[in-house]
Amino acid sequence: MTTLSNNPLAVAAKSLPHKKTTNVAILGFGTVGRSVAKILCERLAEGLQLTHIYNRGIARKKVDWIPNSVRWTENIDDILSSDADVVVELVGGLQPAGDWIRRALASGKSVVTANKQLISYSGPELIALAQREKRHIAFGASVAGGIPVISGLQEGLAGDRLSKIYGILNGTCNYILSQIENRGIPFSEALAEAQTLGYAEADASDDVDDHDARAKLTILTRIGLRSNVAPDQIACGTIRIIGAVDFEYARQLGCTIRQVSWAELEGDHLYAAVRPALVKLSSPLARVEGGQNSVMATGKFGGETVFAGHGAGGNPTAVAVVSDILAIAGMGRDAAGIVAEAQQLSPSVSADFTTRHYLRFTITDRPGIIAALATILSKCGINIDSVLQKPGYSKSSLPFVITLEACKASLVEKALEQIAHLDFLVQPTISLPLLD
Repeated sequence: MTTLSNNPLAVAAKSLPHKKTTNVAILGFGTVGRSVAKILCERLAEGLQLTHIYNRGIARKKVDWIPNSVRWTENIDDILSSDADVVVELVGGLQPAGDWIRRALASGKSVVTANKQLISYSGPELIALAQREKRHIAFGASVAGGIPVISGLQEGLAGDRLSKIYGILNGTCNYILSQIENRGIPFSEALAEAQTLGYAEADASDDVDDHDARAKLTILTRIGLRSNVAPDQIACGTIRIIGAVDFEYARQLGCTIRQVSWAELEGDHLYAAVRPALVKLSSPLARVEGGQNSVMATGKFGGETVFAGHGAGGNPTAVAVVSDILAIAGMGRDAAGIVAEAQQLSPSVSADFTTRHYLRFTITDRPGIIAALATILSKCGINIDSVLQKPGYSKSSLPFVITLEACKASLVEKALEQIAHLDFLVQPTISLPLLD
């Protein structure tokens, strides 16, 4: 197994031979934009010159460490008509960022972006536009912050045939789950703390409902598995359903719980999903703490490669942005784009993985409950592996767990549809994959 970790100082300080200075314009002077500007202004990336900064309300954004030669503007047309060679889009969202990137490419400028949602939905179109305009578009910062996972898949593993990509792609979820696990607090309290500390947005839906990680998995699937997949084709769950009791039962099973993104290509079918799952304590995923990210790629010839490091934050993400700028600066005007070519596969997509499963029921206790559940599971062709019940809970709201032998997710869903009608349930059943 090979492990690649990010080293911000080493990456940021690298330099490439340049025929001329590459002028850079930044769109968006938030946390990442400030960090990118600082790297450029401190000359850690030789041959790059910051020339323009776009932001709304520039009066409140200006800082004294930006050279006077840099032009600040609130007018996007100033950027598009400028002498900038590379436009760095850090505004985020689908619009107006999408139109600005298209206009920048059409006006003869290359683009670097950290916009995961835009690339997940419009990446193939933007790549094709860049190729037609003989320009480059790079988005290494759109997945896993400062971890060079996209360049690693495109270049470092280009000689292999990858069949599987999985990992932890959202630091906010990882932080929240870590707090529930280590302190036994409810999800709502862990989320509120994450928001207070700045790990989560005021509206954290994209993070906790897995849409953020789904966008990143979409990009990794296109790059690593060469599969043309849209975000809406990838099933996603939510971590809102996870409670401290689930971690108690997970420990009995030698596991912990993480938000896991995984995609696996089998012939012309792609299995893909983002959802909380039980992972063995011996798994590298179990050791990913706080805001870190980890991505594992499995190849036919090279086996498993692990990319790990800080997946968020201004400085790590800025390192990825500046590394992309340097890569573009080192390429000729008519060189092929640094992104993957149009995808070759358009597989069918489902989340019907075959795994073991963890089912947590909350019931009003009475005789015959296990028998009723076992009957439904048996009729659906599912075998029970174990039954776990911790003492000390009220019989009017009693949580207990059944683990299942490996079976397709669709069979479990079919069984749960029938189980939902049983009158002893006091809460919806929690169903999680149990990954070996």
